[in-house]
Amino acid sequence: MGTSGSLLRRGWRRGWRLAGGLLIGACTAVVELPGAAVAGAALLGVRAWPGGRPAARRRVERAVTAGARRLAEAERGRLSRFLGQDIAADYDDSGVRQYMAVRWSLGLLGGLVLASVAVGAAYGSLLLWGWFLISGGEWMTITASAIGGLFLLFLALQGIVGVALLEGQLARHFLGPSAQEALRRRIDELSTSRAGVVDAVHDERRRIERDLHDGVQQRLVALGMLLGRARRSQDPDKARALLVQAHEESRAALTDLREVAWRVYPTALDEAGLRAALEAVAERSPIPVRLEYGLTAEPEEAVRTVAYFVVAEAVTNAIKHAGAEHLTVALTRSEADTGVAHTGVAHTGVAEARKAGAGVAGVRRPGTGVAGQATARGGLLLVRVTDDGKGGADPAGGGLLGLARRVAALDGRLRVASPPGGPTTIGAELPCA
Repeated sequence: MGTSGSLLRRGWRRGWRLAGGLLIGACTAVVELPGAAVAGAALLGVRAWPGGRPAARRRVERAVTAGARRLAEAERGRLSRFLGQDIAADYDDSGVRQYMAVRWSLGLLGGLVLASVAVGAAYGSLLLWGWFLISGGEWMTITASAIGGLFLLFLALQGIVGVALLEGQLARHFLGPSAQEALRRRIDELSTSRAGVVDAVHDERRRIERDLHDGVQQRLVALGMLLGRARRSQDPDKARALLVQAHEESRAALTDLREVAWRVYPTALDEAGLRAALEAVAERSPIPVRLEYGLTAEPEEAVRTVAYFVVAEAVTNAIKHAGAEHLTVALTRSEADTGVAHTGVAHTGVAEARKAGAGVAGVRRPGTGVAGQATARGGLLLVRVTDDGKGGADPAGGGLLGLARRVAALDGRLRVASPPGGPTTIGAELPCA
């Protein structure tokens, strides 16, 4: 019942948001239509006028393009805020002029659809209050009008979603990159992601070597020295004490070795699943960790592996550097919105992570037209780790940069919000197939 109520509330909110976006779009269309007519007449005049000067033509084109860009930026904001359509800002002058020349038609269509919603709702409501107006045999007319109004309302509500989708497609067609440009960007992203994964593997190897050298190796050296001293000792009591120390040192070496093996890859992740592995991380933590596991199905292997390492690294950083006293780990699944979906996948670029300050690591590259299939089919696995420490975490630091590379390999996004004084929140969005 709670889930149904939540879905209903989300549906209502989304419906009102779409309707508000179309209403604003209809209002801007009233401005865009005469603007497109004036701009078209001006461009036609300077281009068709015999003996027209090139300088005058360029001035008119610059003025028209500047106005079109201002309107396009307003439309991009409306599409993103109300319709859930993220459009890239790197469009060319020709595309923006063509977009503003035709966008007004969809704006007026959206206004017509909203008017149809109002008319359908008004006639459909006759079933509630129209009976008080019946005189003679008018009940058939009122009933037919109400049924027709409800049918019109149903079609108009579907039309709201349809117009919203058309708005996004029109903007992507004129403002988005071409197929070749989108492919080139995707290749660049994959190349960067691959280089980041290679760097992450090298960093992990160096970390393993450092853990073995500084931890396990030192304990084994101490163990060997204790055994050597016990072997050379002539005093049985002293030899027995040295053997007891050697036994304790061997147990400590085994514990360190298990820690290193666990950090390389926890066997519980394959044997018992993601939840059990995260519960083990919480149990091994010296500070309280609250786990909020909201997944009903086990993620695929690549996704659960990255999710595990995001949590493990975030918990380790909070313990070592943040001085935290409490941690909260939350995993939820965000299902894909089949009505109006984002047009691209949120990527965590390695270069962007290096440039990030103590704010957000990651950048959204919407509107590429290539990625985004995983989001549209399976939604996102959302991982969030929050601590109450001192804050000031650096997204370009070694540990978080390695996480950014892991997340980028799955076309995901890593966010780090860590203001001075805390709290620190590390969030990852991982596309699911």
